[in-house]
Amino acid sequence: MSADAALSLLSASELLRAYRARTLSPVEVARACLDVVEARNAQLNAFLFVDHEGAMRAARESESRWWAGSPRGALDGVPATVKDLCNAIGMPTRSGSLTTSDARAVDDAPAVARLKEAGAILLGKTAMCEFGWKGVTDSPLLGVSRNPHDPSRTCGGSSGGAAIAAATGMGALHVGSDGAGSIRIPAAFCGVYGFKATFGRVPAYPPGRMALGHYGPLTRTVEDAALMMEVISRPDVRDPLALPPQPVDYRTGLDGGVKGWRIAYCAALCGAKADGDVLQAVNRAVSVLEAQGAHVDEVESPIDDPRPLFDAMWAASMAQIYRRIPQAARADLDPGFAKVAQAGLALDANTLLDAVAARLRDGTTMGRFHERYDLLLTPQMPTTAIAAGIDHPPGLSSWLDWSPYTYAFNWTQQPAASIPCGTGRDGMPVALQIVGARFAEARVLRASRAFETARDRADSYERSFN
Repeated sequence: MSADAALSLLSASELLRAYRARTLSPVEVARACLDVVEARNAQLNAFLFVDHEGAMRAARESESRWWAGSPRGALDGVPATVKDLCNAIGMPTRSGSLTTSDARAVDDAPAVARLKEAGAILLGKTAMCEFGWKGVTDSPLLGVSRNPHDPSRTCGGSSGGAAIAAATGMGALHVGSDGAGSIRIPAAFCGVYGFKATFGRVPAYPPGRMALGHYGPLTRTVEDAALMMEVISRPDVRDPLALPPQPVDYRTGLDGGVKGWRIAYCAALCGAKADGDVLQAVNRAVSVLEAQGAHVDEVESPIDDPRPLFDAMWAASMAQIYRRIPQAARADLDPGFAKVAQAGLALDANTLLDAVAARLRDGTTMGRFHERYDLLLTPQMPTTAIAAGIDHPPGLSSWLDWSPYTYAFNWTQQPAASIPCGTGRDGMPVALQIVGARFAEARVLRASRAFETARDRADSYERSFN
């Protein structure tokens, strides 16, 4: 690995320490990350828009602040990206669609505004599928995005560009969104850390669809996700559904471990079945947390599969978008998106009200479950990454058929993280899902850190004998 490539893979926490010590400059770091974009984006298709000029200007300004001993905020000089559905001043917001305008945004989404206020360097906008409707990243606008571990495989979606960028060093911090798994799926397939906060913890504007859309980080380390959460969870008056402001440094207590915690493990959540090699890796990960002093119980699924009513709510959220697209432009849509949206248009109010009532019941059930258990563990994905360019493998009818562990926690609005825990028989990443009660972001991050630390320690021990 070249020195510049290694520089691009430093964590945000490492970069900030180096800036304070004046051993690195934000200019050389931004340049290294942009060099990776230049070298790999044509193959992997991670970006909608790269702001080379704006990023280098921001890096020079950050360098001046650090040299003067007056950094702007908690992320000054750290390279970051945002998903295409988030507005960023001076950049287009296309949401992966030919039906949207390439006009430059005149305002920043809340997460973008908070990153800038903290001094982060915005490299650009990352790729997504059209309007975030599915769990892979390909679109009529940008084509197919690919897995950095094997470009014949999907990177997952819909925050696929963010996961590619995190895995390859195209920035340290990446904003994603998750309506049914869109942070956790690509994090799992690309081997990075993905964290979906409780609904409303990270303000959104425009607000999330049908109260399903959560925002959060994709990063290479848990500490970076905790640092990023402290920034992007700050309040924004434009989101009336946001949770009350709760100034928290999520790094406080991050290394406290899980000794004495009661943790549930469910391999077959809502009837899901994972491949044998995936289960082997996940079972080993569960045993790592148990070895650190957690009490782990294997449990049956705490809730029944909400899929039929979730499908209705998901289709209705897509219909909200579809009905605003002019009739003449609809021929340019992804046919899969159009089909789901048209199904949403046909729904009646009683079906949606039934979905809301069922969702509240399941939320209560999970609240009671977490009175007994600090966390719930599951596999993140039942398989390693599927082939690029398809919505679902043969024999399945929907992308949700191959992502059975994700949407339940958008349904119940809980925080959940995807953390790499090994590889499958094909050498592709496998991930563990860590789920907390609503508002328990700090607990999920702390358990993630405990596993990450043990995993890294074991990897170092193994390398010392090879």
